[in-house]
Amino acid sequence: MIVKMTKYSILLLTGNKESALEKIQKIGLMDITRSAKPIDKTSEAMLEGIASSRRTMEVLSSIDLSREEDYNEIEKTARSLRKDTRDPRICLAEAQESLREMTERLDQADYEMEAARHWGEFSSKKLELLKDEGINLHFYTVPVKKFSADWTEHWPMSVISTDDDTVWFVVAGEFDDIPAEEVSKPERSYAELTKEVWNLQQGILVNKAKMEALKERREEVEKLYSDQIAELNLYLANASGESVAEDRICLLTGFAPTENDETVCEALDQMDLYYMKAPAEKEDNPPIKLRNNWFARNFETLTGMYGMPVYDEFDPTPILAPFFLLFWAFCLGDAGYGLILILLGLLLRNRINVLGLRKHWRLVVTLGVGSFFVGLILGTFFGINLAELEGTPQWLKSIMVAGKTEIGGAAYDTSMIAAIAVGVFHICLAMVIKAVGLTRRFGIKSAISAWGWVVLIVGGLLVAAGALTSVLDADATRIAVIVIGVISVLSIYIFNKPGRNPLVNIGAGLWDTYGMATGLLGDVLSYIRLYALGLAGGMLGGAFNNLAGMTLGPNPTWQWVFWLLIVLLGHALNFAMSCLGAFVHPLRLTFVEYFKNSGYEGKGTKFNPLKK
Repeated sequence: MIVKMTKYSILLLTGNKESALEKIQKIGLMDITRSAKPIDKTSEAMLEGIASSRRTMEVLSSIDLSREEDYNEIEKTARSLRKDTRDPRICLAEAQESLREMTERLDQADYEMEAARHWGEFSSKKLELLKDEGINLHFYTVPVKKFSADWTEHWPMSVISTDDDTVWFVVAGEFDDIPAEEVSKPERSYAELTKEVWNLQQGILVNKAKMEALKERREEVEKLYSDQIAELNLYLANASGESVAEDRICLLTGFAPTENDETVCEALDQMDLYYMKAPAEKEDNPPIKLRNNWFARNFETLTGMYGMPVYDEFDPTPILAPFFLLFWAFCLGDAGYGLILILLGLLLRNRINVLGLRKHWRLVVTLGVGSFFVGLILGTFFGINLAELEGTPQWLKSIMVAGKTEIGGAAYDTSMIAAIAVGVFHICLAMVIKAVGLTRRFGIKSAISAWGWVVLIVGGLLVAAGALTSVLDADATRIAVIVIGVISVLSIYIFNKPGRNPLVNIGAGLWDTYGMATGLLGDVLSYIRLYALGLAGGMLGGAFNNLAGMTLGPNPTWQWVFWLLIVLLGHALNFAMSCLGAFVHPLRLTFVEYFKNSGYEGKGTKFNPLKK
């Protein structure tokens, strides 16, 4: 349900605005109208600081140096660096930049060292002195097969080093007839480069140690991040007040839950200001706060993903919750995977964060419980078909949605029929909710057409079900069809908008009929995805089981290792893919099929009180 809000119009002197907002922030119950984007350089700078804190938190969370070869040395060095009390954001940025620069220099030094390795030790200063005396040394390489020892008799040269493939030598003076490739003179000796490489490696280790030490300050950055957001909210609320009376009096607008009126008024009465309160109306566009029972509360996050309801709409969460759970369980379709979700939720509860889902552990457990029971009804447990398993209890087989169902002489999978039946019920419920919502918000005159479609479709389905099950005899069915037809025709084509030209109403009704005829069938068929995804997941799980079983042979011994490996990897992959499909497709059925047919707008703003 949507919590009722009270609107507060607050008048105060401009000079008292900041202190008043700080006191309101301490209450933590009022949503003050605030700017949606940076309004000046100050707020822009605040946002940049918040972004810096967030980036620091993300980097510190991702640092994992435990696999580094020199991790013990890194950890030892980090212990001596934990006394640094400077801003962790600055420390991390310096360490990252220094690490990047040193890594680039190390790559270059390694390249130069490899090139200088064969030229031995030399002094760059002495080479310059020789050059000043007119003795210019040239450096050459040549394959061993082409080198001849007689070269030393023709040119003033000296062999520096050789290996199985190449000879490195230097020649004093300028000669054009040396049959070898001249290479650039090394700028530094091998010893100099070795020393630089060692220094760079030590510098990289120190920077990694700095980052390792900063991991322990993540909570400090989180607190800073929270304080920065609170400070920005306070500033934006302060800057968004409308100034009147020659900029000497400020007018603020705030909203708080009506149930907290006494607390808010008591706090405002102690401040140097004047305020007026009144029940919030739709025209005020108050922020939305939802309140639901323990079950539906878990699914409020999904409602927020689409958009909060406006103030006079229905909260869709109580309807969304059970159907999303059912759709998820249908798509996952495996009782064993449900047990994995329950275990994952319990791990999240104990603060073992997986994929950032810690705060949603109740939702994960709820989805797991639903998946377990629906998976049993569908007859699948880790890809094993329970309906064909000899040890399955008879009472469980009796409640399974398995096998075939004959309709009109043709046999269809019972689970597919169940998926379509759920879809029909879901859409019919959406149409009823739309009619009730329009009646409540705009009056019965604006909902006549919606009620006409409810009577036609929902009433028609009920009459058809009654006739097929012999609840209604032929005469009662005929009368019901006539009554439904008359009411529907009048509501959809004649009185869909009272007071308008009847011909225009007929045209609008025909256009509405076209939309319904082309849309409803597609909407209903969309629910087949529930059956298809569950079937695909079960078949893929069974395929991995069969593949693993093929590795055992008649008398398995060491083959169990391959069996276990295939089962674990196969079901892990199938579980991940099934969970992805079980999340995306139920959302699609909810956001598109259900919300479209229920008339849900989702244009509200979430309640965001100014608080510490």
